[in-house]
Amino acid sequence: MSELHFLTATELARLIRARQVSAVEVLQAHLDRIEQVNPDVNAIVTLVADRAMRAAERADAALSAQEAVGPLHGVPVAHKDLVDTAGIRTTYGSPLFADHVPEQDDLIVQRLRAAGAVTVGKTNTPEFGTGSHTVNEVFGATRNPYDLSKSAGGSSGGAAAALATGMVPLADGSDMGGSLRNPASFCNVVGLRPTPGRVPEVSDLNAWYTLSVSGPMARTVEDVTLMLGVIAGFDRRSPYAIKEVFAPEPEQGVAGLRVAWSPDLGGLPVDPRTAAVTATAPAVFERLGATVEQVELDLGDAEDAFRTYRAWNYLLVHGDKSGLGPNTAWNVEQGRKVTGADLARAETARSRLYQRMAAFFDTYDVLIAPVSQVPPFPVEHPHVSEINGEKLPDYLAWMRSAYWISVLHAPAASVPAGFTPEGLPVGVQIVGRPFEDARVLRVARAFEQATGHGQRRPPR
Repeated sequence: MSELHFLTATELARLIRARQVSAVEVLQAHLDRIEQVNPDVNAIVTLVADRAMRAAERADAALSAQEAVGPLHGVPVAHKDLVDTAGIRTTYGSPLFADHVPEQDDLIVQRLRAAGAVTVGKTNTPEFGTGSHTVNEVFGATRNPYDLSKSAGGSSGGAAAALATGMVPLADGSDMGGSLRNPASFCNVVGLRPTPGRVPEVSDLNAWYTLSVSGPMARTVEDVTLMLGVIAGFDRRSPYAIKEVFAPEPEQGVAGLRVAWSPDLGGLPVDPRTAAVTATAPAVFERLGATVEQVELDLGDAEDAFRTYRAWNYLLVHGDKSGLGPNTAWNVEQGRKVTGADLARAETARSRLYQRMAAFFDTYDVLIAPVSQVPPFPVEHPHVSEINGEKLPDYLAWMRSAYWISVLHAPAASVPAGFTPEGLPVGVQIVGRPFEDARVLRVARAFEQATGHGQRRPPR
């Protein structure tokens, strides 16, 4: 009990409900941890300590009154600074919204609060979540807890760093091209990109856009599963929301499952340090009784499909804004070049790829591959410009191992897989059939328990 801040959300919720520890004690332990480590990593950028303490006090009072409570009752949580939080500053990482305070909570925040979670604050993100390196002109850069000279990844880098250091046990993230999976890999935590529609997105601007999703992040698969059960669920305001109620699969391990292993997702350059760590994953699954087969993939259609839809969406969402940062502005300009013919080609490419992967998943239960093509890179670098001597054309190209998967409409988890010789975390990506989020989490849990890599804490 001396380190409440490193207990899991599942354990904290149990202890609070049993009144073996109070919600106030749990919150104070996390506030103390934030004070201790956040100045170094810059993960939580807006802290609402007084408001959180009042919520924790109400949580304890509810238990004293024997009121019915939710599954996250009294458990601290932090929200990405892209998510609207009523009465709490929300900047989207942009100077254009530096003083913005929303009047309403986004749906994911509403659901977490309804489950009893206590909002601690907001986590850092690049401007409008643009890019897999968390830095912006409002708050600066988030640093990797395992090496402060390195990036925490992005765009949910603040969330991942806060989790890794014990500042919160749960955090929400979002993922278009790897923004949830990449920082989970970089910071040795767990993140799930759910099947689009599993966690509904409510928008009156781009309600049909399926590349961007919200999802859970935590230090363990069990906690990610717990959080997904809270934030998943049908909402009629989302045109593709999944009606099926999310339910975890029993912990049956992976014996008998067919696992496809791709070390490079069809020819992508992968840093040797990352490759060496992820190459250990197949043997783990074999020891657990799965059948593992190395496969040759053809995901090339994902490149044009992702870039075209991404550019079109940036123009739709941000095309009317002036004073944007360079990455966001570049994406908007790419969007201005998109034609109807481009969208038609992208739709055809994505449809062709979906059918090809549907046939692939007739043979295999899950695909495992690198999350990111590189380990954490220097924090002062805006992005990765070269891998294994191969020059990359732009700031997006180093994230292909994540954004090619985004196009598949499939659930994908990042789970700790080990460390480079320098002690930098590396995750493995577990990809499942569309709508089989529970299967992905079951496989991730088996891998996590067999390896224990997620139990290795940062040096501070």
